[in-house]
Amino acid sequence: MRTINIGLFGLGVVGTGLLTILQNNRDLIRARLGAEVRVKRIVTAHPEKPRSVNLAGIPLGTEPAAILADPEIPIVVELIGGTGAAREIVLGALEAGKHVVTANKALLAEHAQEIFGKVYEKGASLGMEAAVAGGIPVLRSLKEGLAADNILEVAGIVNGTCNYILTKMAQEGAQFADVLAEAQQLGYAEADPTFDVEGHDAAHKLAVLVNLAYGTTVPFGAIYREGISGITPMDIEFARLLGYNIKHLAIGKLEDGRVEARVHPTLVPRDHLLASVNGVFNAVFLTGDNVDATMSYGRGAGGLPTGSAVASDVIDIARNVLSGIRGRVPALTVVAEALRDLPVMPIEDISSEYYLRFQVRDRAGVLARITTVMGSHGISIQSMIQPSQADHPDDPVQVILITHRARERDIRRSLSEIGPMDFILGPTQVIRIERVGT
Repeated sequence: MRTINIGLFGLGVVGTGLLTILQNNRDLIRARLGAEVRVKRIVTAHPEKPRSVNLAGIPLGTEPAAILADPEIPIVVELIGGTGAAREIVLGALEAGKHVVTANKALLAEHAQEIFGKVYEKGASLGMEAAVAGGIPVLRSLKEGLAADNILEVAGIVNGTCNYILTKMAQEGAQFADVLAEAQQLGYAEADPTFDVEGHDAAHKLAVLVNLAYGTTVPFGAIYREGISGITPMDIEFARLLGYNIKHLAIGKLEDGRVEARVHPTLVPRDHLLASVNGVFNAVFLTGDNVDATMSYGRGAGGLPTGSAVASDVIDIARNVLSGIRGRVPALTVVAEALRDLPVMPIEDISSEYYLRFQVRDRAGVLARITTVMGSHGISIQSMIQPSQADHPDDPVQVILITHRARERDIRRSLSEIGPMDFILGPTQVIRIERVGT
């Protein structure tokens, strides 16, 4: 039986998960592949560190050349993360004629043109299933399962930390800071949670999704991003009363030759499948012109789920190696000559329904003044809640409006006029509403 050698960079949570899977499911993988998958060498920053996985017979070192210069290693697996050394490793492996598997969404998002350009130049295979939504095979759906469909929309919950926090806030009526502290104690959030809760992680994953969906390489900095730190129990309760749950969504569409790519808190109708995705789980909707809406659901992180996605890419590429095939499935779903340079739509140009929560003085005529300004910008109101009166004339009352579909630019212009009015007592909360897959 033939052996396919792989070189592994990184032996953290995902690297350890990958090794565990390759060892525990060795016979299954051999039966499905018709060959042995062997980790020939590992490069890690701390080769002396004790590990929870069997490393017998696998040389460990710190020098990348030990893998990159080895002609007997056709597949390189990069699991070190970051965009510094990882970039050099991936580009070096591709330049050496090797295939690459990576879980590095930041690298794929921030250096998309360089990385994918080298993949196409060398006719290599790039496995990246683990970069988005952990063990959920959503990228394979885009690359192969929906190969005959125009992708009308990509939307989903792709960060488990945000979803856990919003779920607990909804279930317990707790404040963001309190749930975040609990998430950190449980290991669901990092000591510095900014990357997750302010939407950077989800934006990286969205960049990968839209690039595959539309055969392009969008500039990562053009993706609109909002986090969840401004969401309050009050907003969650008002959303519930109006028939919605609040979820942190990554949304991608193609509108008139421009990519709509945005990450932000979103009101989702409570009868939608995404509204019931709770805890640390992820879910991604892909809407095609032939299949309509499909949803993939599962664990979006963790050593074994993410390691499973890495292993699946290794097996897929190993099949190509055994067959003597290079570049069987284009890295960005389309052949090189069909790649498109698509601009990203500014957030001001998108249209949506909106949840607006105003903090106002309890005076007659306030609602009329607000709606007059909004009407002057072509914004019509779908529904309203004014839940209570203030105990004191200077205490704020809440006025919640749900708009019909409107242009973001018009919403912002309206709020810039309403904000300075003498009855406004605080910043207006703005949350977009999405009806995914419709």
